[in-house]
Amino acid sequence: MRETTDILISGGGVAGLTAAAAFGSAGFRVVCVDPTPPVTRIEDEGADLRTTAFLQPSIPVLQAAGLWDRLAPHAAPLQIMRIIDAGGEYPDPRIVKDFDAADISDQPFGWNLPNWLLRREMVARLADLPDVSFRAGLATTALLTREAEAIATLSDGTRIAARMVIAADGRNSAMREALEIPVKTTRYGQKALAFAVTHPIPHRNVSTEIHRSGGPFTLVPLPDRDGMPCSAIVWMETGPNAERLAALPVAEFEAEMNTRSCHILGPLTLVSRRSLWPIISQIAERMAGERTALMAEAAHVVPPIGAQGLNMSLADLRVLLDLAEADRDAIGSAAMLATYHRKRHWEVQARVTGIDALNRASMMGAQGLRDLRATALNALYSVAPVRKTLMRAGLGVR
Repeated sequence: MRETTDILISGGGVAGLTAAAAFGSAGFRVVCVDPTPPVTRIEDEGADLRTTAFLQPSIPVLQAAGLWDRLAPHAAPLQIMRIIDAGGEYPDPRIVKDFDAADISDQPFGWNLPNWLLRREMVARLADLPDVSFRAGLATTALLTREAEAIATLSDGTRIAARMVIAADGRNSAMREALEIPVKTTRYGQKALAFAVTHPIPHRNVSTEIHRSGGPFTLVPLPDRDGMPCSAIVWMETGPNAERLAALPVAEFEAEMNTRSCHILGPLTLVSRRSLWPIISQIAERMAGERTALMAEAAHVVPPIGAQGLNMSLADLRVLLDLAEADRDAIGSAAMLATYHRKRHWEVQARVTGIDALNRASMMGAQGLRDLRATALNALYSVAPVRKTLMRAGLGVR
């Protein structure tokens, strides 16, 4: 069986679902496929317990996709980004610096949502779009590109001819491999634990990164749970230590977690399972191939620092959508995709490089290096123009 469409999106994670909603809302015919049906309830096996902070520049993309009105009621605003250095001899806060969005904007830095809930609301939005067909449980098994079109074969034997393929199929992208686009991968020997906690002290919409060694311990605001303040935590550690922590009985895990949190929100109580993720940096040599655009983790992967990952993906989508709407007849053309690569690849390289440096600084174990990191934080924060420039850079705005 053969079908035709404007756009085939290979990958139905948060980035792929957002792309399907955005292009469908813009009047393009879209087929989106993913081999794994999305888990849309927190209690179900395989639910993604990580959270995503949508920074300010991502909100117009979500609005254009008809998603923001659905997501906003569930979102926790991120007004202050707090950096704590606890790298002294004992694991106590020795430097606390608040980066306040009010210094540069009348809006919060961003809004935080659980990933499983994003999938629930995005799948519901796609069901409302007549030109979008979301096919969960199907993989793209082959890709043949020509100058005029791309032909993808799905795991049920369906062949789809598309004017443009969007590869949003993750860090091990089969579409990228089919196009023979090389990637550069950096492995840190780190893993991240992701889980949710409740705590007696309200987070007051402050997102906190605590630096000691092994990587940051990050607390991100979530809406209250069962009447208690709630936060999502991403705890980055060396691989063996992360695996040890993931296997600990709950009481022992909570004891270590509370020590690492410096008790800033009072005693933390684990209220979800713990999931474990390997930490890498990765960048594709090109953002596009014939009739195909790479976006999200198919194009770039960064450690979870500063809420950059998915916001870089939505910046990819914003450029693709602008180019497609500027000339609908040229969608997927060599000229359009060359422009997409030119507009995105340099910025992606710069962000991957910057986040790599931040991650290496957060991993420092030697006391002298940790002291140097604390001195640098103090110096950067103390000069107001530098502080504001760093905040704007983190948001991706000038």
